[in-house]
Amino acid sequence: MNFEVDKIRNIAVIAHGGAGKTSLVEAILFDSKTTDRLGSIQDGTTVTDYETEEINRKITISSAPAFCSWNGYRLNLIDTPGYINFIEDTKCCLSAVDGAIVIVSALSGVKAETEKIWQFACKYEIPRLVFINKLDRENANFQMALSDLEKSYGSTAIPLNIPMGAENNFEGVIDLVHQKAIKFNNGNPSEIAIPDAYKTDAEEYRKKMIEKVAEMDDALLEKYLEGGELTTEEIKKGLREGSITRRFIPVVCGSATRNIGIHQLLEIVILCLPSPAEKANITPIHGKDMKTGEDVKRIPAESEPLSARVFKTIADPFAGKLTLFRVYSGTLKADSTIYNSTRESKEKIGSIFYLLGKKQVPVKEAGPGEIAAVAKLKDIQTGDTISDVGKPILFEPVKFSDPMISYAIEPKTRGDEEKVSTALHRMLEEDPTLKFHRDADTKEMILAGMGQVHLEVTLEKLKRKFGVDVLMKTPKIPYRETIRVSSSAQGRYKKQSGGRGQYGDCWIKIEPLPRGAGFEFVDNIVGGVIPRQYIPAVEKGIVEAMPEGLIAGYPVVDMRVTLYDGSYHTVDSSEMAFKIAGSMALKNAAQNAKVVILEPIVRIEVITPDEFLGNVIGDLNSKRGKVQGVEPQAGGNQKILALVPMSEILTYANQLNSLTSGRGIYTMEASHYEEVPSHLAQKIIAQKEEAKKAE
Repeated sequence: MNFEVDKIRNIAVIAHGGAGKTSLVEAILFDSKTTDRLGSIQDGTTVTDYETEEINRKITISSAPAFCSWNGYRLNLIDTPGYINFIEDTKCCLSAVDGAIVIVSALSGVKAETEKIWQFACKYEIPRLVFINKLDRENANFQMALSDLEKSYGSTAIPLNIPMGAENNFEGVIDLVHQKAIKFNNGNPSEIAIPDAYKTDAEEYRKKMIEKVAEMDDALLEKYLEGGELTTEEIKKGLREGSITRRFIPVVCGSATRNIGIHQLLEIVILCLPSPAEKANITPIHGKDMKTGEDVKRIPAESEPLSARVFKTIADPFAGKLTLFRVYSGTLKADSTIYNSTRESKEKIGSIFYLLGKKQVPVKEAGPGEIAAVAKLKDIQTGDTISDVGKPILFEPVKFSDPMISYAIEPKTRGDEEKVSTALHRMLEEDPTLKFHRDADTKEMILAGMGQVHLEVTLEKLKRKFGVDVLMKTPKIPYRETIRVSSSAQGRYKKQSGGRGQYGDCWIKIEPLPRGAGFEFVDNIVGGVIPRQYIPAVEKGIVEAMPEGLIAGYPVVDMRVTLYDGSYHTVDSSEMAFKIAGSMALKNAAQNAKVVILEPIVRIEVITPDEFLGNVIGDLNSKRGKVQGVEPQAGGNQKILALVPMSEILTYANQLNSLTSGRGIYTMEASHYEEVPSHLAQKIIAQKEEAKKAE
């Protein structure tokens, strides 16, 4: 069944982890009769948390779509992750919706992750309403959650209903718009008169609501100031106008697990959140015309050319790749050909279906404003633009944050490296925040992600979905070695064991070069003391010895080698003999060259709220970091620029989360190499020797 654009609501359910997003979606699906039982997170029976890792950990790890009908409207819901390791997925989903339900817990108020997700919603100019959840729990406090909301977001939060009862006695809500109370019994609502105990509070909250509504319209404001009573229709019109233009935040309340207040929430969703057409009026749909390069707009109508964006990919070893998309204009039909504007290629679409968690419901087409999925597309990735072959358009892609933490991985079974690599590339299609590469220096496979839990979950999925068992360990640091002073030495190789012997003899001088200069070889041989044909062999012997290191087995860098003397034997000399002599000369010269170990330094940018600035700087200093500067940022944040040894911040994501209550973020990039302090260098050498013995 296709719905008219004005009858569609595309909604993300967002909040910090544990606020009750999945339980709320479950209650909505049950109350709308989409499902016939109320699933539970504890029992692992919810529609949208269906992955094994989610059931075991009892958290949402991956966003999941669902849909239902309510009073003639189609609600497309996306249950999103709220834990810091997984909220990049939430960011991508917010690019595909028109409105959001923000859940605030009546126990904990607004938490750090909610603030971050709220910023994503602001970026996409998404109208929101707030559902204050868990009012049935011990120590639940509606007023605390409300004031926390206003303090955190700086917008006026306007309750449209208030709780009736508290904690174990929470039994329903008072509807301030229609001035009635709704009592719930096993999720079933019944209207009653507002009890006397709540009349004063209800009148006070209703007065605030009407004042805010009157401000939306000069005529209404005049009527209100002159003592006139606003009609219910005038109030609804003002509420819709104010919330869609984001001038205030509508607030409703209830309990998702006890199914209290869900009917009222759904009515407010339809009233206060925009249809795809209304959202397009607030934030026009525009992209680049692939033929002319000009900026073009699209309207959410069937008559427009097709345009859609992929906001999620699910890797399934059995069903193949599932591609989830949002249609912005035109209609996507089954068994048609589309154009992938991002990769400039055509692709054949097979069956189209709606997703209800993991359940697939086949449809013939998906029209403007709809959210649907297609299986087994080859080249399309998350963020790609799908468009009409004749009128291609390219939308701006979602930018994901860089990975925060890296670990080395190795298969438990020897020889499974190729299998690991293949399976991980399938996982990368599903999760664009993962990065995977083989380190050229350490020869390790490196997996990078948004946090330790993110990587652990990825490896659990890898084992379950693709049968690959992998160990995760701290990656090796790509140390280097260099010399501090000049030194000269001889390398003489002589071997006589019957028949033709081996003879090579050379004198070299090694000198330090500036950091980052690399390696230089200088030929200063005069008078033919070493024949021309053997000089490249000396250089080759030195170059091949450098990766093996001089004191700890790390590659040697930033050094000039001058070959200035030597001798040869007319019969016994060979390229092999001079190659060996060159490597011997290097080792001999190194003994007096004051060899030191160099460590990689990274340039790091940390953004933290003001109140944690001192803690973060103190922590960076304790890691041998050098703070280069601090710059004020918007929203009461500070940006710290610092240079820190890589070895000190391999697990910095976890530490920064602890220091800033999950509100700090950082990026880093390689900067340069510096000498390791001598006391640490001794430890590195000792560890390397122990590792050699163990091998």
